Amino acid sequence: MQTLKINQLEKLKTLAVNPFFQGLSEISLQELAVNMSLRRFERGEVLFWEGDACAGLHILQKGSVKLFRISPLGRQHIFRVLQEGETCNEVPVFDGGANPVNVEALEETTAWVVDAKAVQALMRKDPEFMLKTIENLSNRMRHLVQMVSEMAFYQVTNRLARLLTEIPAEELSGAGGMRWTQDQLAARLGTVREVVARSLRELERSGAIEAENRKIIVKDKEVLQQWVQPWN
Repeated sequence: MQTLKINQLEKLKTLAVNPFFQGLSEISLQELAVNMSLRRFERGEVLFWEGDACAGLHILQKGSVKLFRISPLGRQHIFRVLQEGETCNEVPVFDGGANPVNVEALEETTAWVVDAKAVQALMRKDPEFMLKTIENLSNRMRHLVQMVSEMAFYQVTNRLARLLTEIPAEELSGAGGMRWTQDQLAARLGTVREVVARSLRELERSGAIEAENRKIIVKDKEVLQQWVQPWN
């Protein structure tokens, strides 16, 4: 990890467009910017570990990261893959607890880190910021409820089809420099690689996708969408 030198204007621009800080006064943004740094991480480097004290709110400037946890048996489960502009580690920033997940860079990544204590101080004195925070966290809660519902009600093949509709085509094919492996897909879906491999073959037999040489290409979006909503 390397801390980069950056000017105040770049900090303010980043804060002004982030969903958590949009609409804040210039004074509030200035206070946060003073307690903000930019860090560079190499591919495979961990930004922070589950259970460690929270360093602050992370905003991705460039690159991508995966949010994951490790089961007692050593199996990795990926909760999300974040791209440029997205934010992570909100929960410990706002509740004062430890980091709930591990975060690892999938490529060379730079991330802004806004000090947790500075964010908490702003919440205590700015009711508008408090309401905005509640709204953003509520949206994330809805996303988690959706994930749990899919795991409870849908088979792996259906969940995989949905995931394939959400991942950019260049990431599935590897054209953009980043390629999803079957292990990563399995971890994201809460299953194992062998089950994902069978589901990929099933989707391929239906004509929805083509999977070859570690590349996945969507051949028929309508067929793939039928797998996403099998009961419609």
